[in-house]
Amino acid sequence: MSLNNLASEIESMAEAEAKKVTDEARNQAESIRKAAHDGVKEYSDEGIAKAERTSSQISVESIAAARQRNQKRLLVVKRAELDSTWDDVVATVGSKGMGDRGKILKSLLKEAKSVAEKGMVLRPVKTDRAALSKSAGQFKIGDDIDGLGGFVLESEDGSVMMDYRFEGRLREAWDSSLGEVSRILFRDGA
Repeated sequence: MSLNNLASEIESMAEAEAKKVTDEARNQAESIRKAAHDGVKEYSDEGIAKAERTSSQISVESIAAARQRNQKRLLVVKRAELDSTWDDVVATVGSKGMGDRGKILKSLLKEAKSVAEKGMVLRPVKTDRAALSKSAGQFKIGDDIDGLGGFVLESEDGSVMMDYRFEGRLREAWDSSLGEVSRILFRDGA
């Protein structure tokens, strides 16, 4: 074999070997690239799924917190409205011009006379002194007391006191009808 042929054959073999090595390198590089791509996709999918779960949880918690804040605001507004209504009722009951004031005082006096001990002193709220002085009957009239209206009966020695002031009766009536007052004020379901 001639030297040229031998060189040609060696060159062919070298080219074939180089092509084989290059093809294996390409295949290995493609396999590495595919594995890296699959790994990145797996991490990416896990990251996206985790972010979606976190986002969903944050959304649920945010909505619950917003609802709770709204409920609290609503309760505060309702409480303020009930307090305002109470203040209006107290102002009406405490005013001299309240309708049926005389009837209420007569009714309270009648009740007091039926249970009072002899010698008790009637201490009126200043607003009702004149009306009670006319109707006091068996009771001595004592010093004024604070209140929206009505009176207290007190034994001469001060050991017994019976309260016939409007605020006590009003508080009892308010407490017993608070549910109905709330239904009337907030009937729209607010």
